Amino acid sequence: MEAVEVLSPEVGTKSSCEAFGVARASMYRRRWEKNEVPAEPLPRPSPPRTLSIPERQVVLDLLHSERFADQAPQEVYAALLDEGQYLCSTRTMYRLLDEQGEVKERRNQLRHPAYQKPELLATGPNQVWSWDITKLLGPAKWSYFYLYVILDIFSRCVVGWMVAGRESAALAEKLILETCQKQGIQPGQLTLHADRGTSMKSKPVALLLSDLGVTKTHSRPYTSEDNPYSEAQFKTLKYRPDFPERFGSPEDARGFCQTFFTWYNKEHHHSGIGLLTPEVVHYGQSEAVFKIREKALMAAYEAHPERFVKKVPVPPRLPEAAWINRPKPVKSEELLQ
Repeated sequence: MEAVEVLSPEVGTKSSCEAFGVARASMYRRRWEKNEVPAEPLPRPSPPRTLSIPERQVVLDLLHSERFADQAPQEVYAALLDEGQYLCSTRTMYRLLDEQGEVKERRNQLRHPAYQKPELLATGPNQVWSWDITKLLGPAKWSYFYLYVILDIFSRCVVGWMVAGRESAALAEKLILETCQKQGIQPGQLTLHADRGTSMKSKPVALLLSDLGVTKTHSRPYTSEDNPYSEAQFKTLKYRPDFPERFGSPEDARGFCQTFFTWYNKEHHHSGIGLLTPEVVHYGQSEAVFKIREKALMAAYEAHPERFVKKVPVPPRLPEAAWINRPKPVKSEELLQ
């Protein structure tokens, strides 16, 4: 061990330990016990094949020259070889340029801003609405009707919808205004969430929401999970057995949607809200329905307790909150920092 300590300043700890068959951990532990750990590590020896400082400068001057300033190192390498000259490898050229901070995209490219992830919480109806537009196939190829839908994320109730022949900010403005009036929305009460479509980000809609005292938020680009409730509702619509492949006219589409949304709000027992219907939750009737269900299950349990093995049956409860992008829980060690 003493021989290793004598030799290590000359050749390094690793080489000296390998020469005498001593584990480096033992050597470091011995130094630690003797309080002889060096304040700074020994400088790493330069490999013999490394370019000297003058040689590095020659390569950099060549790369900075007018002839090669706009060419990639691979082009420079090939051009020099054609002239019978070799200075270094292309990898070394890249390394020298990187040390100077000169390896980057030189074209003028669009830089996308960092979009903030929306985190929205609703603990009751008419706190957060989500709205979106989907296409319905028309009678001919490349013909569409546009379905606008406004959904309450807590109750899953469709509070407003419209079928139109085009996507328009003016139509969206009209639908939002009428829906807010019908639901009695007060300034500061509601947050309206949407994706980044042209109608959603239009100036007329933004001005209307400002006048109504409604906060607007938007999904991140190309991030469908930022608007999950509207996406799920459209899937429920289009996966219905009676959903037609095409609609013959706007009136045909409106008739189908009228039937669908009546069923969806009044009869559809939604798994995300304790198997209640959206209208029951939206208009505050969930507790009464829960008591009826609880009474029915208790009667069934009292009649045949052997059929309920694990526990007394309880109807599913309505969730206390609905989230768009629920925040991740903070770990205890992060709180201590």
